[in-house]
Amino acid sequence: MALGKYSRVDNNNNNNNRKSSSSYCSTVTIVAFVGLCLVGIWMLTSSSVVPVQTGNGSAEEKKNQVEDQVTPVTSDNNDSSNTSDFEDNRGDLPDDATKGDANVSLAENDGKGNLNTQENKDNTEETKMVESKKDDEQSASEGGEKSGDNSGGQGDSLENSDDKKSDSDENDKKSEENNEKSDLDDGDKKQDESSSETNGDQADNQIEEKVDQNDNKELEKSSDEPKDDGQLKNQSSNEVFPSGAQSELLNETVTQTGSFSTQATESKIEKETQLSSKKYSWKLCNSTAGPDYIPCLDNLEAIRHLPSTKHYEHRERHCPEEPPTCLVPLPEGYKRRIEWPKSREKIWYYNVPHTKLAQIKGHQNWVKVTGEYLTFPGGGTQFKHGALHYIDFIEESVPDVAWGKRSRVVLDVGCGVASFGGFLFDRSVVAMSFAPKDEHEAQVQFALERGIPAVSAVMGTKRLPYPGRVFDIVHCARCRVPWHIEGGKLLLELNRVLRPGGFFLWSATPIYQDKTEDVEIWEAMVELTKSMCWELVNKTSKDAVNGVAVAAFRKPTSNDCYEQRSKQEPPVCPESDDPNAAWNVPLQTCMHKVPVDASERGSQWPDRWPERLEKAPYWLSSQVGVYGKAAPEDFAADNEHWKRVVTKSYLNGMGISWSSVRNVMDMNAVYGGFAAALKDLSLWVMNVVPIDSPDTLPIIYERGLFGMYHDWCESFSTYPRSYDLLHADHLFSKLNKRCNLVAIVAEVDRILRPEGKLIVRDNVETINELENMLKSMQWEVRMTYSKDKEGLLCVQKSMWRPKEVETIKYAIA
Repeated sequence: MALGKYSRVDNNNNNNNRKSSSSYCSTVTIVAFVGLCLVGIWMLTSSSVVPVQTGNGSAEEKKNQVEDQVTPVTSDNNDSSNTSDFEDNRGDLPDDATKGDANVSLAENDGKGNLNTQENKDNTEETKMVESKKDDEQSASEGGEKSGDNSGGQGDSLENSDDKKSDSDENDKKSEENNEKSDLDDGDKKQDESSSETNGDQADNQIEEKVDQNDNKELEKSSDEPKDDGQLKNQSSNEVFPSGAQSELLNETVTQTGSFSTQATESKIEKETQLSSKKYSWKLCNSTAGPDYIPCLDNLEAIRHLPSTKHYEHRERHCPEEPPTCLVPLPEGYKRRIEWPKSREKIWYYNVPHTKLAQIKGHQNWVKVTGEYLTFPGGGTQFKHGALHYIDFIEESVPDVAWGKRSRVVLDVGCGVASFGGFLFDRSVVAMSFAPKDEHEAQVQFALERGIPAVSAVMGTKRLPYPGRVFDIVHCARCRVPWHIEGGKLLLELNRVLRPGGFFLWSATPIYQDKTEDVEIWEAMVELTKSMCWELVNKTSKDAVNGVAVAAFRKPTSNDCYEQRSKQEPPVCPESDDPNAAWNVPLQTCMHKVPVDASERGSQWPDRWPERLEKAPYWLSSQVGVYGKAAPEDFAADNEHWKRVVTKSYLNGMGISWSSVRNVMDMNAVYGGFAAALKDLSLWVMNVVPIDSPDTLPIIYERGLFGMYHDWCESFSTYPRSYDLLHADHLFSKLNKRCNLVAIVAEVDRILRPEGKLIVRDNVETINELENMLKSMQWEVRMTYSKDKEGLLCVQKSMWRPKEVETIKYAIA
């Protein structure tokens, strides 16, 4: 029993022992399995580092992949200051600028070192090992030749090369990041500073400009440093245009340093590529006029078909249906023009190689050929011994003329070589001089080459391109215009443009000669002017120096005389006749009433010069301005805007030598603010108001400036190479809707001198198109910039002319 009992106990123990043994085996098996897994994991994780030492190519590739992930967060002693600076100021950057590429964003995340993938968690130790190894290699590389096992020859060489490449890439990235930070910091700073400096609510941002006051010194410094290719597009603002213009029109760009560009960038590049790939084929104009070709005045085919030339119709504008797109040739031997004021006395002969006028008028001291120069010793028929004496003689005879004070803007009819206007500058007076392109060859061209304002025009069958009641004085020195015929139609045109209370100064032989013809003309003029209610203020005796006399007539300031006339001849124009309508309007034999309402333009004489320049005209108070504000506020905002732009941008930031600039045109003048801002420089500005723009030209004259109407789909009435600088503010995009832009650019090329400058402000699309077009003419792009879809372009015309010729059939005699 005991045995059996024991046996039963033994059996139970054995069973227990078997169960314990089985449990132990299971535990050992699990432990062994876990151990093997750990060993396997260890072997797997260690394989990415160990094989590198053997030079195995596959392992090398794995190592480089790890390094690519780690490098952006590895500190480099050489760049530590830059990196620190970038990171310390990260709050100033937009989110997308701080991310960099995908690997950088994974490594930096939220700045706490938290990585976003399980793989990076598992590889912490191997990362440290790679970093340690890389630091050792960098130290060895800096110290000289890398020491190592020859058995790893090829692998060591590849590794060294890859390390250097990685270092270089890292430095490039950091450089780009720092440049990006600089651009963005500057852009943000400009936005903050400029937000309080707007000057109006212009629809097209012409007045609302932003000014960066803090960058003026950098602007002046950068303007003296020429750029490699003349372009300053999309660079750091400190290099491009650190003040003035960039505070108005700067492009705030975010440099993409990551692996992926933006769709906006890709699309922009493609559009620019397509635009730049557009080819422009320029040809040289072949016409009878050659280098002096004026399309609307040299349309010989149209002139041949005129029914009559009795009223000088052949000297008026006859524009071709399609404006030319060819380029006018240069005269052989053309040189950079002589600068003002020396140019008033002499010009280069080869620039205007015409001697006919010198032969005809040489004895009257108009112009003489003197070696390689054309000289102007006296000035004109009526002032052979000097224009200044003649000018002073007029003021002595009629003190109310008060040159440069009461009288500021003059119309000089039949100007010859415009010496009268040229010397009026010495009396703070500007003269709009004109003469026809006739047998007195190139007289207006002489004037423009001398640096004197002039246009080619004639008293013919149409109104002059000026508003009514704008000129303080109209002058005619032996201009040979038959004022007295056909009811005084031509003199009545002068009455239209003359300001009430203004003077008509007439210096001609009928005043002081006793020939029968002269006496008859004088008597006819006395009768005509009396019927027009003009007062004969003075008829002088002969001047002892020049041997001429002057008659001064004054226009009335009221309508009393008109109403008291016994004969209503010439008649008063009907109320429906607008005296300001001047573009291609036929002349009429009638007089416009004098405005007497205190709020109407012309009822008061403007303030004296220069006060009138800055003051909004009194008659603007009840009107709405061009940009939507009350007109006086609009005027003031425009005035301040252009002062700021010219002072902070144009005068210092364009690289323009303004001492060499004399003849300037503002192709879209609006209120004349651009010209007003240049008043202290020794230059003059032709203010053009396009015919499809608001009629602000009377305001320009009220300020003591001058200008004219024009349709830019046609050629301007001037000779080639007339202007030193053209300025176009939001004009070309407007013209592009109804004109051939290529023809407009060809016209710009025609009237601008070689080495002359063109400044354009417009939308970015137009700026890009113009830039590519002008580049195709080999013009030098001095500056181009953009911001908020608005662009700024400054270019310089070259001496280049195409070789292929296009014959202008209607301009061939």
